[in-house]
Amino acid sequence: MVLLGKLITELGIKTTAEKFYKLFQSELHEVQNHCERIHHTKLHEGEDWHDTETVKHWTYVIGDEVHTCYESIEEVDKQNKKNTYKLFGGDIDKHYKVFKLILEVSDKADGTAAVKWTIEYEKINEDIEPPNGWMEYLGKCTRDIDVNLSKARATRKD
Repeated sequence: MVLLGKLITELGIKTTAEKFYKLFQSELHEVQNHCERIHHTKLHEGEDWHDTETVKHWTYVIGDEVHTCYESIEEVDKQNKKNTYKLFGGDIDKHYKVFKLILEVSDKADGTAAVKWTIEYEKINEDIEPPNGWMEYLGKCTRDIDVNLSKARATRKD
């Protein structure tokens, strides 16, 4: 019986790695303004969006269903543009004992950038499917964010 799993996706982006990572590192409250699949997010506990002691409440859409969960930041590695988030409560606890999102943003040798999302999870039982819908959700959110950040950059150049 395998309950532990890991899913990984990597997507090329037009936005610079620094700009994309900055949204998650210091402007997390703005993510909902860049991604239509995130309906609402708010501070649940704490006052600083980027403090590891703060808990946020998220409302989002995967497939055609609205979901909710809580999130806290477990680790921030600014030098490597890598954040680890713990998701819990709401719909997450119905299926998973452990659910972590790892975001890594990197510059590529050819001058482009990439976003790598990793989901590490532990299912509550073997009947639970892997969180494949989450990978599609993260891909769509990454594309939405990239388009919005790229538009902002193009607008400022004019």
